[in-house]
Formats: sequence, structure tokens, C-alpha cells
Amino acid sequence: MKGASAIDQPQYLALLHVLRTSEGLWAASRPFFERWDISPAQFNLLNLVADQPEGLSQAALSRQLLTHRSNVTGLVDRLERKTWVVRQASATDRRLWQVQITSGGRALVDEIRPLYLNSALQLMEGVSPAEAESMIRLLSQIDKNCQRLEPNLVSPSR
Repeated sequence: MKGASAIDQPQYLALLHVLRTSEGLWAASRPFFERWDISPAQFNLLNLVADQPEGLSQAALSRQLLTHRSNVTGLVDRLERKTWVVRQASATDRRLWQVQITSGGRALVDEIRPLYLNSALQLMEGVSPAEAESMIRLLSQIDKNCQRLEPNLVSPSR
């Protein structure tokens, strides 16, 4: 765009909206989860392992949660103290630990999921299924770009 500053470009403005929305969603989800004494990140982890009978490794959880493995360790430690998950040695690789949900963790997820889904649908009110599918495609493209550019975002070349 000749003559336009970077902050006037639609792609930049869209990125700012995505970041603001992400922050808003995160902030709005905290009070939702407080009634169960759980953080949004803890619920996300429980939600991921709930549908994995063999559990997931901490490395796999790190990739799916888009967070560093040391953060996953802390999440698992807190959930383990609440008896909602356990670590089991991997049947195929003794160096790995699989994080598995307990019956108490499953009961918690089963209690939260319907309410969480209802809240999610309220947040997406006014967004058609076609628009939601378009959002998924666009955000997936941004996610791919983030993965490709991650080293450059951390320390940009000059």
C-alpha cells in the first residue's frame, strides 16, 4: 500500500483485533471457571486429556496448549494435587509420562463442558456457521504463520 503507514493496513488492524479479542476472552473466562476453583489453562488441559484414554504426554500437551513444557509441568502438578489427573509411565517409552484424567477430573469436565459450550455459543452470537468456518480458516492460517515465523518474532533480523 503506497503512502499508507503500517498501522493503517487492514492486516495489521485485524491482528490488533485478534489480540484484543484473545485478551478479552481470556479475561472473561477467568470468572467463569472460578466457581470450580480452576483456571482456564487447567480446564483446557483437562479438556484435552478427557478424550484420550491413554492420556497425553506433557510434550503433546505443550504443543496443543501452545505453551512451554515447563508451564505444562506446573499445570499438571496443580491438577494432580487436586486429584483430577495422574501421571502414568508410558507403556511404549519409559522416558515419557502420560497425563491421564481421573474419575474426579472426568466428572468435573462433564459438569463444566455443557455450561462452557453454552457460554461459547453466546459469545459467538450473531456469527453464522459459514462465518465461523471462515474464521477457523483465517485463524488457522495465522497459526501456521506463527509457527513458521516464531524464531523471527522472538529475535527479528535487522
